[in-house]
Parts: sequence; C-alpha cells; structure tokens
Amino acid sequence: MASLKLSVSLDTVDSKKLNFHINPSHLPDQCSTFSFTTCIHVTRAASFLSSLTRLKHIRVSRFETEFPNIPEPNPVDTDTLFSSKNDLANQNTKNIVEDRKGQNPKKGTRTSLGFRRNSKETERDNIFVYNNSGLDVDYSAIKPDLKLERCNSILKRLERSNDSNALRFFEWMRSNGKLKRNVTAYRLALRVLGRREDWDAAEMLVRQANDDSGCELDFQVFNTIIYVCSKRGFVGLGAKWFRMMLEHGVRPNVATFGMLMGLYQKSWNVREAEFTFSQMRNCGIICQSAYSAMITIYSRLSLYDKAEEIIGFMREDKVMLNLENWLVMLNVYSQWGKLEEAEQVLVSMQEAGFSPNIVAYNTLITGYGKSSNMDAAQRVFMSIRQVGLEPDEATYRSMIEGWGRADNYKEAEQYYKEMKQLGFKPNSSNLYTLITLQAKHGDEEGAIRTLDDMLKMRCQHSSILGTVLQAYKRSGRIDKVPLILIGSFYQHVLNDQTSCSILVMAYLKNGLVDDAIKVLGSKKWKDPVFEDNLYHLLICFCKELGDLDNAVKIFAQMPNAENKPNLHIMCSMIDIYSVRGQFTEAETLYLKLKSSGVALDMIGFSIIVRMYVKAGSLKDACSVLEMMEKQEDIVPDIYLFRDMLRIYQKCNMQDQLANLYYRILKSGVTWDQEMYNCVINCCARALPLDELSKIFDRMLQHGFAPNTITFNVMLDVYGKAKLFKKVKKLFQMAKAQGLVDVISYNTVISAYGQNKDFKKMSSTVQEMQFNGFSVSLEAYNCMLDAYGKEGQMEQFRSVLQRMKESNCASDHYTYNIMINIYGEQRWIDEVAAVLTELKECGLRPDLCSYNTLIKAYGIAGMVEDAVGLIQEMRANGIKPDKITYSNLISALQKNDKFLEAVKWSLWMKQMGMKTAG
Repeated sequence: MASLKLSVSLDTVDSKKLNFHINPSHLPDQCSTFSFTTCIHVTRAASFLSSLTRLKHIRVSRFETEFPNIPEPNPVDTDTLFSSKNDLANQNTKNIVEDRKGQNPKKGTRTSLGFRRNSKETERDNIFVYNNSGLDVDYSAIKPDLKLERCNSILKRLERSNDSNALRFFEWMRSNGKLKRNVTAYRLALRVLGRREDWDAAEMLVRQANDDSGCELDFQVFNTIIYVCSKRGFVGLGAKWFRMMLEHGVRPNVATFGMLMGLYQKSWNVREAEFTFSQMRNCGIICQSAYSAMITIYSRLSLYDKAEEIIGFMREDKVMLNLENWLVMLNVYSQWGKLEEAEQVLVSMQEAGFSPNIVAYNTLITGYGKSSNMDAAQRVFMSIRQVGLEPDEATYRSMIEGWGRADNYKEAEQYYKEMKQLGFKPNSSNLYTLITLQAKHGDEEGAIRTLDDMLKMRCQHSSILGTVLQAYKRSGRIDKVPLILIGSFYQHVLNDQTSCSILVMAYLKNGLVDDAIKVLGSKKWKDPVFEDNLYHLLICFCKELGDLDNAVKIFAQMPNAENKPNLHIMCSMIDIYSVRGQFTEAETLYLKLKSSGVALDMIGFSIIVRMYVKAGSLKDACSVLEMMEKQEDIVPDIYLFRDMLRIYQKCNMQDQLANLYYRILKSGVTWDQEMYNCVINCCARALPLDELSKIFDRMLQHGFAPNTITFNVMLDVYGKAKLFKKVKKLFQMAKAQGLVDVISYNTVISAYGQNKDFKKMSSTVQEMQFNGFSVSLEAYNCMLDAYGKEGQMEQFRSVLQRMKESNCASDHYTYNIMINIYGEQRWIDEVAAVLTELKECGLRPDLCSYNTLIKAYGIAGMVEDAVGLIQEMRANGIKPDKITYSNLISALQKNDKFLEAVKWSLWMKQMGMKTAG
C-alpha cells in the first residue's frame, strides 16, 4: 500500500476546512514551521484526522469549566474558587485586607489596593478586637439588629482569621435570626468545618441550612467540602458528599467534576470515577480535565478499550481539546502499542494549533521502546531537533530503557554517556537497566563504573547491592559479583550489618558458601545479637534446603563467643547432627549448653528429647522429660505431648501415661486427628476402658477419622473386655472405611478364641481368606492356643496340618503353644518331638520355651528333668525369671518334693523375687 510523507506547516492550516475551531491562544504571534516526517497509511490517516478534527470549541467561563491546580485557600482568593462570575464582579472594598493589629487608618488615607476608606467603615472596625486567639468580635459592641450584609462581612473576616471565633459568631447569627436564607453564612461555616475535618457537623449544618433556614442550596455549598476532600485525598468522603449533592437536587458545576475526577485519578478509583463521569455527561457539562482523568485511570489499569471509548465521547460531546487532552490520548495509544494511531494524534495535535511539545515526543518514544521498535524510537528522537526542540532528561531515560528492552547494550551505553555529558541524571530504572545489560554481556568494568555513578547519586547502599544481586542473578552470573564489589562500596558492605546480611544470604542461596563465609570473616560491624541471628538464619536456611554439610560448615566458622552459647543456634545444630546420625556431636552440644546454665525452652526440650529417641536412648529421653517437669514455665505444645506419649509407651510407663493424659486435658491444647490416634494407641493399657471409649467417641464426634492402628487397638481393648457387640460394630466400621488389615483380623480371631467362640473364630478366618488375606501365622497361633486350652486336640491337629499345607513356618510362639498344650495333656513324647523340630529349624528354646517345659515336666512328674532345665538355661545364657522359679517350685510341690521347693523359695528371696504364696 502506498505511504504518504506529511510535512505540515501551521501557517497554512485552514480551520474551516478541517471543521475544527482553533483556539487563538494556542497560536503564537510568529508560528514556526513544524516539520514532522512519518509514514502513515493513506486511508487510515484520512479517517483518523477527519474524526479528530470534528471536535468543536465551546467557549465558557474559566471558573465554570475548569478547576486546574487548585491552590490552597487564602484570605484573598478563597471565595473566588467557589463563586460564579457575578460573585467575582461584585467584589469591592469589603475584601480589603485590614491591619492585623486592629489599628484603624486615618480618614482619607489610601490603602495598598487603591481604595479610600470613609469614616463609617472606620467606626464599624471598632467591633473587632484582638486577643490570644487572634481576631475576634466585641459582642458588647454589636446589636441584634445588625444588617445581614454586615454580619456576613464580619463572619468572612473571622473565617480567615480564627476557626473557633468564626463558629462562635456563626452561632450568634443563628440565635439572632441572621441565618434565614443566608447561604453565604452557611458556606463560610462549612469552610471552617472542612478545615477541621468535622464531617458530621458539616453534614448536620447542610441539613439545617436546607430544613430550618430555608436556604436554597447550590453547588457552592457542596463544592466547599468537596474541595477539602480533593486537596486532602479523602476519596470516600468526596464521593459521599457528591451523592448528597445529587440527593438534594443540586446541579454540580464544572469545578465539582474537576475536583472529583482529579481526586479519583490520584487514588485510581475507577468505580467512583465512572459514576461521576456518567453524571457529568447526563448533566450536559463539559469538563476537559474530567475526560483526561477518566482516560488516565483506564490507561493505568490497562483498560485501553474503555479509554478509547472516552476519546469517542470527547468527539461526540464536541469537546475543545486542550494540551492535557491531547497528551493523554497520545499516552493511551502509546501504552496500548498502537503507535501508528499515536503518531496520528501527534500530527493532529500540531494541526490543531499546539506548538511542538517534548512530553508528546517522549511519550511516543516510550511507546516504541515498550514495543521494542527502537528504529521508530530513534526516528522520533532525531525528529525532536528538527521541530526546534531539544531532548530533555526524560527523553534520554526513555531511550535507555528502550534499548535495554531490545538488549542492545552498545546503544544503551551510548545514550547513557551522552545523557551524563549533557548534565542530566539517570533514574533508578536506567541504572538497573544498565547494570542488567552489563551483567548479561559480561562487562564487569562497566558495572563498576555504574556502581560509582549510583554512589555519586547518593543511592542507598542496600538498594544498590540489591540491584546488583538481582541483575547478576537474572543473568545467571552471580558468581561474578565478588569481582565488582570492590573499593569503598565493599568496605561499606562490611561495615553495614544490613548490607552484609543481604550479600551473605544471596551468596548462600546461590551456592557460594565459601564467599559467604569470607564476607562473615571480614565484616567490621560489631553486634553480637544481630550476628547470632544472622548465623542462625543461615544455618536454618541450609537445613531447610537439606544442605546439612554447609550448615555444619557455617557453624564451624562461628567465632567462639565468650558469652553464653546461643540457645537457638545450639538447638538447631543438635537437630542437624541428629538427622546426620552424629549423636555424639549432638550430645556434646547439649552438655555444653547444659553446663553453661542456659535454660532450655519448650522447643529446646523437644529437640533434645527427639535426639535421644533417634539415638535409641529412651532412658536419657525420660531424664530430659523429668528435667522439663521441674521447670514450671515450660508448657509443652501438641507435638511435644505426642513425643512424650510415645516415649512413655515404649518404656511401658503406664502411670506416667495416665498422668500425662489428664495433664493434656487440663492444658487446653486443641486436639487434632493425630493427637486422638496417638492418645488411643499409647494409652490403651494405661486408661480405664470407659475413658478410652469416651476418647474414641469424641474423636468420631469431631469428624476425625481413626487410622488402622487405632481401630486395631480398640478392637483389642473391646475383645479383651468381651464386648463383642462393640467388636463387631467397630470391625464393620473399619471395613467400610477400607482400614482393615491382617492385624485387624488377627485381633478379632484372638478375641473370639479367648472367649471360646470357635464358630465366630472359624467364620472370621474364612472371611479373612475370602477378602484376599492369607491366614497369618498369628491367626494360626490364636486358633492353636484356643483349641488346645479347651482340649479339642482334633481341631488342634487340623490347624497344624493346615499350617504345613500352606507352608506357614512356625515361630517360637507356635512351638511354645505346642509344648504347653502337649504338657497339659502329659504327652511327653510329643513335647520331645517339638523340641527336636525346634532344633532342626535352627531355633533354640527361649525363656518362654523353658518356662513352658518346666511346667510340662512338672505335670509329667519329671522333676529332675525340670531342675536340669535351670542348669541348661544358664549354660545357654538365658537368665531365669520369676515365672521360671515359680513353675519349678510348683512342679516340686506337685511331686511331694517340699524340701526342695523350700530351698528354691529361699533362693528366690535371696535373688529379690517374691514367691507367689
């Protein structure tokens, strides 16, 4: 498609031909020729220019259309900000600023404003007095019949001088009937309340003005408060008063919308801005700054389609575009990436009579830079001087950013150097862009120069360090950072604990442990507490990453402090050594901590206890827990409580388990699912059945799911208590949740066997096989024990046969059951056969086996053999226990060997064992 080169001269613009009303104020007396060369598609250029040039100029008063850059109120111009043209025209000598000291000028003397004061005005000044609070009224000198105009004049002077005195006089006016239909007085009082931010009183005053005083409210009343909100950034209050204004049927003016839209633009409040903008258009009011604000808000939120809609509304509403309107339009298209449209806006802006503007060119350059179209950005940059402008600081900043996005280090560096030569200063983004390019392209010397520039600009050292680290991290070359951190900057890092900690952490995160240790060894700052916290942070960071070797390495580099060792560091290292299996090193640190007199906290006790548990030293773990119990200020958390339960269970400390359970109840700790499971599993033998059952029921009521172990424990408890209905119900519940395992079946089989319910025991075995479980050795042992004790030897032999057919190997418990049952039956040959089979399997009789044999020999009358087993046990290194001697004494007594029985009883007493009798 053909392209068109445009060369536009403002001297030849025909506004009538373009249907565009040019504001004469936009044209200089001597217009220079504007030459902006670009390539635009012919058809698009024609349509775009045609649409923009249809915007017409509407001439209205400045104070009715705009509210630009509203200054703070002062005694002279506050009224003008909220007045109409008629109000401005009626300003007279009443606005003259009088002497603050209350001295009346002599009659006939001219004031600084060129007015002559008469004697009547001088007399009126006698009602004013000065006190500690400033200008006030001598209420003894004024009468209730004072004219309304004079009252308003007094109130106006007081409002400019002292808020409290102004409100006091306002109340005097109310009590003397001076507020009827007196909108001016209410407006002045609202100014005072607005300054005081007394919004409730202001709202009440508006209601009084409308209801009690019969005032016809106008936009000036509400603009008074809206002005304060806009200056102080009170978005919610500004919106509230605007809606109140609409509720009272008051028509806003241009200033209202200008203030509100400016307020919403500062806070990027799109919701309120959209509402206010729609109200403006419904009222048929045109506020140029409101259009700009709405476009800016949408652009900031990347709602470019909606921003373009506002541009369409500007055309539809025939808005006479000012410079701000053109610039925000240009910014929208530049941010949006529609650079052709942006260039067309720039051309149209010049044709509308606006002189070349550097902001517009910078905006266009920024747009091209974001789009990485630096050829076009370069073209725009070259055209700046062609139109009589000079690139400014923002121009160079945009060019550096653009070349940075394009990853062109050479061009970015060139513009950076030229920028510095012209005396311009780069911003933080430029410096980050440059250091990023230097990191990526390996220019460490250039990076050192950039660091010097940052220091000359007095950037914060920690900010500089963060920029460098981020840049080199993104480029994957953070190992080069030590090469550029030299000189005074590096010395500052070593002297500043914040910068030092940032650098050390960055090195550690990127695997530069040796560099981190070197920095720690060279640091100059002295702060033991901060140093301990830093080392602890580094050690914990390595621990979380699983890098335990470097954690130990860092700990080894810590200076040997003469003070007490740090509790948190020592505990962390004890935990690390425990994970590494270095229990000797862990215990050494604990003993050092203990000898130093540092009191352990709850976490410290938890770590020490777990260290001993992992080392298999439960006795030492219990001693640590005893030490903890003596510290009344230690309150275990839920995790330490669970550790304590497991330790006491493993040590079979039933009394401690029961006491701990009731302590947990009193502690108020919130139980979770794991806590319920742990308590039930550990305290099954320590607590009464009713209490254990309550715990299980509470667990279900709170919606927690028991695990398989918990189900098995409760099955065992109910089975031993012969609560078979509960056993059946609980077993069905476990099956429904898919938590039944082999142990579950073994437990139920054992329960039925102990209760001699052979039918249910047999059916449970069949169900076990039906559900895909192989009959376990434990199940066979349960059946053997149950049938044997009831003397059902046929069933006993049947079970043994099934074991052989299923290739289920017997264990010590199986052989002990067989010895016991055969002994009860006086089948000594079968007992001997069992012993032979036991030895053939490579097993030797254990303590239980010997105890059973002694009992069997006693029943069979083989007393000498029973006594001989004691000698055999000792020869095999098995120490007889109480049951051994009790069975032997019982065997002797049954065979009328009473003297021998007495001797063995005396032996038991000498060994510290109590006899059964």
